[in-house]
Amino acid sequence: MTVLECKNPSEILKITASNPTKDCEFLRVSLRPVTVKNILCFQAEKFKGTQVFHENISFDSLSDWLEENVVSRFKQLCVVLRDKDVTYLFSNGKVKRLEKTTKPKNFSATQSNNRNKKYILNEGDDIPVFVDLGIFTKEGKIVKSMFDKFRQINRFVEILDDVLKQFDGDEITVLDFGCGKSYLTFVIYHYLVNIKNINAKIIGYDLKSDVVSHCNELATKYRYDNLQFVVADVSKDKLYDEKIDVVVSLHACDTATDYALHYAVSHNVPYIFSVPCCQHEVNNTISKANGDIDVLLKYGIVKERVAALLTDTVRAMLLEDEGYSVDVMEFVDLAHSPKNLMIRARLAKPKTSKNKQVVENLMERYRFEQTLYKLLHTGL
Repeated sequence: MTVLECKNPSEILKITASNPTKDCEFLRVSLRPVTVKNILCFQAEKFKGTQVFHENISFDSLSDWLEENVVSRFKQLCVVLRDKDVTYLFSNGKVKRLEKTTKPKNFSATQSNNRNKKYILNEGDDIPVFVDLGIFTKEGKIVKSMFDKFRQINRFVEILDDVLKQFDGDEITVLDFGCGKSYLTFVIYHYLVNIKNINAKIIGYDLKSDVVSHCNELATKYRYDNLQFVVADVSKDKLYDEKIDVVVSLHACDTATDYALHYAVSHNVPYIFSVPCCQHEVNNTISKANGDIDVLLKYGIVKERVAALLTDTVRAMLLEDEGYSVDVMEFVDLAHSPKNLMIRARLAKPKTSKNKQVVENLMERYRFEQTLYKLLHTGL
């Protein structure tokens, strides 16, 4: 069977596969025409949970690609052409074809370029604090050197927006640990208050007093009344301990991430968003033990990456034991930032100890230390 009834690729405006079978890993697949290096091809967006995977396919390969990736894995396929829509329904090996004639549609393939993507926050939006933060020029354009940063904060807002679809309150309290220059903190406040119209209280914590002072000045300047910044060390200082809805920890270094996660767990915070950074602890303590992963500890750079992945795996498993539903997901593309894994957790289940023993066995065999484990189970 072929769904490419026309031989002219410019006639195809969009292809969407939906209603996946039980064996299909993707919820939906959408294809659109794009031009890459002046060549017309089709970009596939494959949706899996909150993740989106992209793949470019030439027109010559499109029919075979659809046959392999769509026809046998989805129950419905819609092909939008310039003058008609054709829908295929797949059931028990049979195909039903439906056609609807439409008025001619105008559409042009666009360059596959992330700069043209429609974000929740977009270039030219009226966000004056972005100028002070160095994200926007006075004309509202993205500062060239800040494009990757802008993309990161937009990605975070997209993830937050997806989660907050489940949030039914009109007030929310957010703690941001290791906020630094607070690009993200200001963005979260703008998103919650000015876009979502939620009464938000946000506190950003950082160790650098000059940075905190500057951020407080900006919050005052733009009348962000419920946004404040505090000099504090999450590992030892007394922090806000009333009702907290969200804990954010973006690039908190090494064990500071563990202290932030522990703080969230100990205060029964419903939502956690953590992008760890500089996971040195396990790397510095892990050692060979005549085990299966010894080969991965032989070379320094490989050992470092394995230790980082092991650290975040342990953190995720410990959070699961504390009653959280946990995803470890790609935050941004690796090309834009090497710190690209996010631990996203939602308090949703009873506590358990099913992962504790697995973690302890790993720690004992490979003789490494892990601070979140110690905070939760040894009273550190």
